[in-house]
Amino acid sequence: MAEETTYHGLIEDLENYLEYQRDQGVQRLEVDRAVMEALAKEPEAVAEPEARVVEAAPIPSDFKTLDALAAHVATCANCELCQTRNSTVPGEGASNAPDILFVGEGPGAEEDARGRPFVGKAGRLLDKMIEAMGYQRGEVFIANVVKCRPPDNRKPSREEMDLCLPYLRQQIKLINPKVIVGLGGTAMEGLLGRPVGISRTRGVWVEYEGIKLMPTFHPSYLLRDPSKKKDAWADLQLVLAELGKEPPPRK
Repeated sequence: MAEETTYHGLIEDLENYLEYQRDQGVQRLEVDRAVMEALAKEPEAVAEPEARVVEAAPIPSDFKTLDALAAHVATCANCELCQTRNSTVPGEGASNAPDILFVGEGPGAEEDARGRPFVGKAGRLLDKMIEAMGYQRGEVFIANVVKCRPPDNRKPSREEMDLCLPYLRQQIKLINPKVIVGLGGTAMEGLLGRPVGISRTRGVWVEYEGIKLMPTFHPSYLLRDPSKKKDAWADLQLVLAELGKEPPPRK
């Protein structure tokens, strides 16, 4: 997802902060009484716009190439995201058994404008992370759980992820990566089918369809909290070790 601070990003920041305090042994936090009273109030009812009924069309399960898959993504209208997108963002990179597949949450504003994944500020940081590992962007594959930008860069809904995930699953089968890196909690939720607290799970190997999967922080989160870059780098070093490689000397 793009780098702008969103409601869901703030919630994730708060969750990570509370988990950090717990890990430091803090058992009690003082909260201003006025804040507690405000949180206790019932929110004012907001009229919801009438939802458009979308009937999902079956996604083929036998794409032969990534190009064929991308062409189908470009015409997909299975969820509400198709109504607000400018471009679909299927993914890009090395397609023949790359060492690494990076999976993010979804396109942001710049990605939606250009039709390419991770090209904003978060993308530029991801490029640096990839280069620090000894790779060029074109030597790995980069994709997202959803292929269209959610409005205002919000977190994609569970329904949106479920409707779009068949594309990602087939991409994984087609490219057959050696290792998958899940960038952030939403990417991990999409891959594993359950909510994931990234602060608790990062740096610990899991598996997706027999492929080793490393959870780590999303680059947009690292832009908000640079102190976590050290942890993310430790996770990427574990990926390199799994691949039998070492990071190149820093320039």
